[in-house]
Amino acid sequence: MSGPPEIEIRLVESPVELWRMVQQSDLSDGDCGAHLIFLGTTRRWTDGQEVVMLHYEAYRPMAIQQLTRLAEQAAQRWPLRRVRVIHSLGPVRLGEASIAVIASSAHRSACMEAVPWIMDQIKQCVPIWKQETAADGATRWQHPSQGMT
Repeated sequence: MSGPPEIEIRLVESPVELWRMVQQSDLSDGDCGAHLIFLGTTRRWTDGQEVVMLHYEAYRPMAIQQLTRLAEQAAQRWPLRRVRVIHSLGPVRLGEASIAVIASSAHRSACMEAVPWIMDQIKQCVPIWKQETAADGATRWQHPSQGMT
């Protein structure tokens, strides 16, 4: 592998579509033998409460800046060729994806270590907030340090 890693960060106004991400990713890169895709979806139960929808908001400039910084840090810590982070803003219903992280490298171990680290860092420090809507209509906001996806 030569050259700096490719980094792509996007905040989108719709649920993340896995098939579109895969189509847009260069999985045929001959320098990469590993591509790890993490997809975070809305689950039905949180802390014993039934959830019907999530809604995400962000301070966009800072969120993009911090996501870029995290992707760059991951590429420095592990020999990654490509890092993509896509996070949706707005409503995300049950089973729909709110975040995707793709890492590509020559070997699987780099991807398998980097992706969980990226997700943990996102939850801790990126200014993206999650509002959960329960089945009874009650809502509650979560701060990034409380876990966002």
